[in-house]
Amino acid sequence: MKASFARRSCVASVLGIVAVVVTSGASSAQSAPSGAGSWPYPNGDIANTRVAAGSTISLANVSSLKQRWSFRLTGKAAKNVGGYGTLAANPIVVNGVVYVQDLHSNVYALSLATGKLLWEYVVNKPEKSGPGPNGVAVANGAVFAASPAAVFALSATTGKRLWQNKSILSMGQGTFGIQPVVANGRVYLASQYGSGVGGGVLIALRASNGALLWKFNTVAHADASVTSVGVGAGGAWETPLVGVDGSVTFGIGNPYQTAAGAIAQPSKLLYTDSDVNLNAATGKLNWYYQGVPNDFKDYDMQASPISGNVHGTPVVIGGGKMGYVYEMNATTGALLWKTPVGVHNGHDNDSLKALEHKLTLKAPYTILPGSFGGILTNMALDDGTIYVTTIDLSLTADSLNDVTGTKAGKLSGEVEALNLTTGAVEWDTKVKGFLAGAATVSNNLVVTTLFEGTLEAFNRANGALVASIKLPNTTNSSLAIAGNTIIVLAGGPKAAGKVGISQIVAYSLPSV
Repeated sequence: MKASFARRSCVASVLGIVAVVVTSGASSAQSAPSGAGSWPYPNGDIANTRVAAGSTISLANVSSLKQRWSFRLTGKAAKNVGGYGTLAANPIVVNGVVYVQDLHSNVYALSLATGKLLWEYVVNKPEKSGPGPNGVAVANGAVFAASPAAVFALSATTGKRLWQNKSILSMGQGTFGIQPVVANGRVYLASQYGSGVGGGVLIALRASNGALLWKFNTVAHADASVTSVGVGAGGAWETPLVGVDGSVTFGIGNPYQTAAGAIAQPSKLLYTDSDVNLNAATGKLNWYYQGVPNDFKDYDMQASPISGNVHGTPVVIGGGKMGYVYEMNATTGALLWKTPVGVHNGHDNDSLKALEHKLTLKAPYTILPGSFGGILTNMALDDGTIYVTTIDLSLTADSLNDVTGTKAGKLSGEVEALNLTTGAVEWDTKVKGFLAGAATVSNNLVVTTLFEGTLEAFNRANGALVASIKLPNTTNSSLAIAGNTIIVLAGGPKAAGKVGISQIVAYSLPSV
């Protein structure tokens, strides 16, 4: 079995158990995007809070949302729908334009008001390291993105290429699949599936010309149990956090090793399954916090870190597929609290026990959270509350030499609210479906998406489901909210044997 099972073939096989209704992608004339509002960063703002500033969508009017337009993908991306779909990025909305990158590395600029294609930059190089997310950053009149082996910048107005750097990654350092962020004249991004000695790398480039400023290896020491698998280790999947203190924090991926390897040759495997805080100008390590040492469950601490403040103390919130939310002191990295979310089956400390030579494990064995999470997508933070979506899906491995399980259990999920100060659960709503979208705050709502093809809105006060909108296709990405409009990428993989039409869809409130 390929060690990348959980991110590749397992996506198609597990998601095939859910039903999907594919409807027409025709536009509706009953509502109109205002053309105002923005979603300027991958997670809404530079702090990664996923709060829709300036949104007019609330508990009072969310049920009035109507589809305004849809833009249907064509070309190779639409014709070659893989096991994780064609669209996985978070849209960016700046100056009335929606910017999106597909999983074949192509970039699109659309009118927020009409969905009309303004320009397209064709790359046609499929993302190689799993379900992306891929995606763009927009800053200072330029659009920044990556193909598997190169990073490039385009004119935000015309789509004309401004620069391209193909010499960033060395052999064994993996490929690109992250959605970058741009701040202070630098482009921050990372590679995935780095199979070399240093694993995946964290990177800063000069935004003006793409010149390499620094690299940071996410695997401190080579480990035989990891290198023998040959898939890679570390790297980062989700957009990093650029701090106001001159730092940048990345959530780091797993080490890809088997249970047998973790037991026979245990190691902390720094800096996998960690949040890593670096000097943003130099790439020098400030601190790290490792959630799961010696991970053999493909758990990742991959979620985009979030900046918060507790009684005057700056904090960083992290999390990942191990199904925990962590709050760390932003200056020192010291753990303040951690809270489990979703369903756990009592084996959270298996990797630590193996590290301490205390684990007895026999196949078959079942992990819950499984390799989908836990927390698969990014969290949100507003008014002292953290919002999290979880996937409760166990996986069973038949052999200690499997990197992940091959047999899936019953699928469900949860949307949870945690107190920022204490980590206490404020409410927990059960969801029937695969929560493929990040938590997003719009006034008194928490909004997310289900893979099966629905947009879901919950009351922030108590977690009650208040609206559910059927999408024209499955979805494997997070949404953006700009003014009176929600942008959803309905371009997920096939389910129940059906392949829908990959499209970018806008839902807006009625015109006043």
